Amino acid sequence: MKRILLAVAFGVASLSSINTKAQVSVNINIGSQPQWGPVGYDHVDYYYLPDIDAYYNVQNKQYIYLNNGKWTFNHSLPSRYRTYDLYNSYKVVINSPKPYLSHKVHVKEYSKYKGYKGKQVAIRDGRSFRQARSVNNKNKSREARENNKHNKRNEKGGRH
Repeated sequence: MKRILLAVAFGVASLSSINTKAQVSVNINIGSQPQWGPVGYDHVDYYYLPDIDAYYNVQNKQYIYLNNGKWTFNHSLPSRYRTYDLYNSYKVVINSPKPYLSHKVHVKEYSKYKGYKGKQVAIRDGRSFRQARSVNNKNKSREARENNKHNKRNEKGGRH
């Protein structure tokens, strides 16, 4: 019996001395995206805001906009945009470095989203949106089951 206990103790001691290393690299920045960002993206480098023709750098938490023909980097928008509603405006996700260098392309491609208010669900509202969608799907499933029962009764010549 002593030999078995000694062998088990030796085995446990030798297993615990083995150095194991595991690396997991996941590129998700969901926690650092602003609450006004649109739901559905695991990773975002920049948002382009077509209504005000500006960018937002998610990692640095700063806005990038033209000021007197030069790109300005600031943690807040200029006062001329103080009434701009980030939660109720359209945001274009751009995952490329320095997207403002392709500004003319973005203006041409995304100007159609100017004034596209309320068409995106913000991260802040995403939970209630998912809950509402889930409830709506449950209601649709219930309606489908009831319709199936109704159709089966009609096939059997039953009342409805």
